[in-house]
Amino acid sequence: MAQYLMAVYGPLERTEFGNYESKEAMEQAFADTGAFNQRLIDEGYFVFANGLTAPTDATVVDGMGEKPILTDGPYAEAKEYLGGFWVIEAPDLDVALRLAAEGSKACRGKVEVRPFQGAES
Repeated sequence: MAQYLMAVYGPLERTEFGNYESKEAMEQAFADTGAFNQRLIDEGYFVFANGLTAPTDATVVDGMGEKPILTDGPYAEAKEYLGGFWVIEAPDLDVALRLAAEGSKACRGKVEVRPFQGAES
């Protein structure tokens, strides 16, 4: 089976409830995402998943020169940033896309699907 990254993107601007309009909406999304994660585990697709802190917490490291250069903040300026991800194993891209649609609905975010290099499809 091939491995796929399912990356969740959301806006940089956040409320006190993250990307959600209310505490209840946030809690429901977390519950739905937890149930989706459990389903991935139960059905043998799950490899790893996690959420990320805000892009402003990022440090970019350029180690290509003689001394590393460290820069605060995200590497690219964008309206949406990576907020979390799943790594899954699926028999093919169609299954990965179906799972991504379910994950998107659960977490209420856009999900980009990319196979890992050398992935069998």
